[in-house]
Amino acid sequence: MGILEGRRILVAGVTMDSSIGFATAKFAQEQGATVLISNFGRALGITRRIAKRLPVEPAVLELDVTDPEHLAGLEAAVREHVDGLDGVVHSIAYGNPETLLGGRFLDGPWEDVAQAVHVSAYSLKSLAVATRPLLSRGSSVVGLTFDATVAWPAYDWMGVAKAGLESTARYLARDLGADGIRVNLVSAGPLKTLAAKAIPGFEDLEALWETKAPLGWDNKDQEPTARAVCALLSDLFPATSGEIVHVDGGFHAMGA
Repeated sequence: MGILEGRRILVAGVTMDSSIGFATAKFAQEQGATVLISNFGRALGITRRIAKRLPVEPAVLELDVTDPEHLAGLEAAVREHVDGLDGVVHSIAYGNPETLLGGRFLDGPWEDVAQAVHVSAYSLKSLAVATRPLLSRGSSVVGLTFDATVAWPAYDWMGVAKAGLESTARYLARDLGADGIRVNLVSAGPLKTLAAKAIPGFEDLEALWETKAPLGWDNKDQEPTARAVCALLSDLFPATSGEIVHVDGGFHAMGA
């Protein structure tokens, strides 16, 4: 029996089969979960195609976490497939690579910064609130971050957005705790995902892990991160909330 046997999980933000969201959906299914995935716009067709590559083809929902109508209709959309949720995964982030990343911190325009914060940070709150009627005591919300405690090469305004995400998770943990809903984040090392490819100079980040991660780091292997997400979705961490679990080969704990 898997650690997610009988649990119902929504993984929001699955585009490519190289994504952490896809790896999470796959491992969750292998651990016994019923999984739903989501995307929107032009990417929705891609998501529907790659959904067929999962062990069990899941329901694919259209969900733009910045669209109030999508959020208002999410409960009904989920209930067409399952009668509630035991877990929600926020695998969503976006920052315009042409204006906000790759050494453009001093020039980033507010309109693009606002979009990055909305999509990458505020949407965690939006998704948690939209799914709250579906979640019961013991449920879990898990998001994905990239360590926002320091300034990284090339990451620029996405680092600011991730700092907002991390703070948002702590406040959600505070406000949803009374309902028995846990909120945690997983901080992964650099991985070869679609989002990473859009960051100019991302290879400078990747190079840091080659010598400083004590356990080593495979930037093509999303499964360790997916396993951590699924552990937090399970009942193995019943008293953990507001936490950031690092899956980065131990890099975050090292000095020079």
